[in-house]
Amino acid sequence: MFFEVYKRAVRSFAKYLAAPPETRQAGFFDVLRYWLVRTEHLLHDDWVPYRISLLGNYGTDLVLRREINSFLISEDPYGTVAFVRFGLERHELRNDMDTEMIVSIVDWMMEKFQDALLTAELDPGLFRRQGEPVEKKVARIHQFLAVLQRAVGEPADLSAGGRGQKRGNHRR
Repeated sequence: MFFEVYKRAVRSFAKYLAAPPETRQAGFFDVLRYWLVRTEHLLHDDWVPYRISLLGNYGTDLVLRREINSFLISEDPYGTVAFVRFGLERHELRNDMDTEMIVSIVDWMMEKFQDALLTAELDPGLFRRQGEPVEKKVARIHQFLAVLQRAVGEPADLSAGGRGQKRGNHRR
């Protein structure tokens, strides 16, 4: 019964490519930024589905966790596969990595980072940086995206400030 409730909760979350058209036009990492900035929405506006997803992801036995993993892989409720293909088509993601590996990295890292952002709101001592909460959140999101871009993004010209401009390509 819980598994059916979990699937319904997870299906209620927006897919990556449901970001506004202007955000999608800006690119893969801007779409990630869009959703990260809206992470608190999960805690405040979608608190029941979010808590159900947390229980399924962290508070279940191995048998149920195996079913949840199979569901997440087979159904792709967040649209991560289509989103990664979007990034590959735009030449923003590495083409020398297995697509499924990139999908897994994005899924794992986004899930864990969003949980950390929400946990920081509930437990302000979790991250030990100075500054106002909004400044902390913006800095964390920027740093997280920089790490993720270095992991799965096309090699960027570091002199461009890490904004994702590829060497010899000045489309921005």
